[in-house]
Amino acid sequence: MKAMLFASVSAAAVMLVPGAAWAQSENAGETVETAEPRSATMDNRDIIVTATRREEKLQDVPLSITAFDQEELNKLGIVGYEGIAQNTPGIVVNRPTQNFNNFTARGINTNGYSAGLQSAVAIYIDELPISANGNSTILDPNLYDVERVEFLRGPQGTLFGSSSLAGAMRILNKNPNLNNFEASALVDFGLTGSDSLRQRYNGMINVPLIDDQLGFRAVGYYRNEDGWVNNIGTGIEDSNSLEAYGGRAILLMKPSDRLTIRLLTSYEKSNPADSALTNPALGKYVRRSDRPDLFQGELTNYNVTVNYDFDFAELISSTTLSNYDASFYVDLAGTFGQLIPFALDAFGYDDLFVQESRLVSKTDGPLEWVAGFFYYSKRRTVDFDYRSSVEFLQARGLTGLPDEYYQRFNSYADQKEIAGFGELTYRFSDDFWVTGGIRYGNTTVQAFTREGGYNSNYLAAALGGFSNIPLTVTPIAAEIGRKVEDDRISWKASVSWRPSPDITTYATVATGFRPPVVNARAGLVSALDPTDIVIPDGAKSDKLINYEVGVKGRWLGGDLTANIAAYYIDWSDIQVQANRVSDTIQFATNIGGAESYGVEFEFMARPVQGLSLILNGSVNETNINDLTPGEAAISGAVLGGRLASPRFQGSGTIRYDFPVSATSNAYASVNVSHAGSFPNQFPNVPGRPTQVSPTYGFTDAWTNVNLYAGVNVGDLDLTAYVENVLNDSSITYIHPEAFLDSRFARLRPRTVGIRAGYRF
Repeated sequence: MKAMLFASVSAAAVMLVPGAAWAQSENAGETVETAEPRSATMDNRDIIVTATRREEKLQDVPLSITAFDQEELNKLGIVGYEGIAQNTPGIVVNRPTQNFNNFTARGINTNGYSAGLQSAVAIYIDELPISANGNSTILDPNLYDVERVEFLRGPQGTLFGSSSLAGAMRILNKNPNLNNFEASALVDFGLTGSDSLRQRYNGMINVPLIDDQLGFRAVGYYRNEDGWVNNIGTGIEDSNSLEAYGGRAILLMKPSDRLTIRLLTSYEKSNPADSALTNPALGKYVRRSDRPDLFQGELTNYNVTVNYDFDFAELISSTTLSNYDASFYVDLAGTFGQLIPFALDAFGYDDLFVQESRLVSKTDGPLEWVAGFFYYSKRRTVDFDYRSSVEFLQARGLTGLPDEYYQRFNSYADQKEIAGFGELTYRFSDDFWVTGGIRYGNTTVQAFTREGGYNSNYLAAALGGFSNIPLTVTPIAAEIGRKVEDDRISWKASVSWRPSPDITTYATVATGFRPPVVNARAGLVSALDPTDIVIPDGAKSDKLINYEVGVKGRWLGGDLTANIAAYYIDWSDIQVQANRVSDTIQFATNIGGAESYGVEFEFMARPVQGLSLILNGSVNETNINDLTPGEAAISGAVLGGRLASPRFQGSGTIRYDFPVSATSNAYASVNVSHAGSFPNQFPNVPGRPTQVSPTYGFTDAWTNVNLYAGVNVGDLDLTAYVENVLNDSSITYIHPEAFLDSRFARLRPRTVGIRAGYRF
């Protein structure tokens, strides 16, 4: 009977949702605070989330989200952004190398770099936004002992502000258990290729200090991974090795039934020894730079969150202090075809303060609301040190520099955002309700240059072939950049209707924007070619409106779920990054507009005991649809040109769980993810609209196959795995800048390993 009912409901779901495929991920709304565990062996209970800051059934929330709990992260071997993106519909991560990440959601990205622009997808660790502009190192955070990782698709401006133009990803840490002692450990050993060892160690301990009132939870991790790319410039084999370590501690206090106080401190350090970008002309896994390219990050985070329960509402106050130090050392000699040494050693310091307070209604009745205040302050300080090399300067007889650095200066930028937001839901009945949200924010951005730096005529002398001359060194004066201020309103509106207890439909309209960008070198004329583009002042805010309809179904007690969303996005005044041809100076500007439309689908089925079938994916089309000749000339874009997103992307998993004894169970699964080819940038050279850019290209269409088999014996979990079974070496990313000799990222080679986890 169940099989017959399953077949009939499956057919009805396919008729209801044309073109849908099966996926496991549950859809929710904006910020999900609590949810039942989500995994391939999840039971049949309703999934409860607080998508609008209150408990709701997941299928009732009129937005699209994919969530991974810790169990599924472990089973899929997900430890960072790549695994999240490969298993989330509509998402691509442009990841040249470790700690260099830029997400694309629903096609909203102009290239995989976007140097001076804020990322289109917000990344949060709890309440801390860690996403930044495109050429910044963004830490790959540790994902052990997290409550969930959530990816919200579409603009999330009302609750996440200007940083969530196309979506938001949240990493939610697990709170202490106030009543039970807990501990766990997970060890992972893998072999990439024939000789690159991967070691990952994770541990957690939870101690209830006072039952129901005080608890402590601590997590630590260490990763030591050999590389697989050879750098012929430095002579180092397997140069892109990684060492990363860190931990966090959370103290949870509950002095009364009304008051909860959560104190968190965390530290993470990620030190890859070199970039993983390659040069196909030199070999499959070969790169070239005069010294290791370093993209290293160190994040320290302190947070206090206070919850107080008034009878009519709950007050949540979150205060965060964060420091992020990052190195950005890169060989730029590719700019001039390796003719002369040219490199940048930059070190950045981010100091952040974030305060959010919100009040969430608790009274019974048809009206539900949330109101809040947000304050964000960030100072980014960067030391820019451009260098030649001692050997080259001595060989040419170029003197006059204090050392090998021909230009040094320090700059900083201040960004502040103040916003108020609110959301209101009115339920006309149990099966029909409407939701509206609004956020008003003020953003200011200003850049400064400190005195004490210097410049020289090194580039002109070196490229001109001059030798045995003293270089001219000139001081860099302090400069106050233009202050840019912008007021913006983000809003959303949705209507939801449940035609039957098993099906929820919705229609949503939502907006998003990014703050303006100031070009640090506005007005600068090229010293190498005075006829080249004069650097413009910057880029004003761009804006986006997203129209979405969706349907969510859940049948047979959760053994069959189907979710599908169709959307159309109108993106105008697009912020784009371009490079001046003569000296490769980057600048931000605006161009007309683009449209993005597509379908995302998720399907999960458990047709028989132990068997799970999961499929998710997206079909997307994103093109420039508004462009003046002047905008085309300055940006390199073309009317009708595709943006940096695949037309199809998706993944599927087949998993079978079965008992092997009265006290142990085993499982086997295969996970396949795929992404189509897409362009890495606009096709033409900025300033030369009839000339195709020499760095323009398309990524490969790639397929990644992972196999897993494991057994659970009491509190011990053992898993054997093979990642990238087919040893696919496809190119997944092409850096759009000519200054890099090695611009191509590939899938990690086949990795065979075993994981052992133990819970106390």
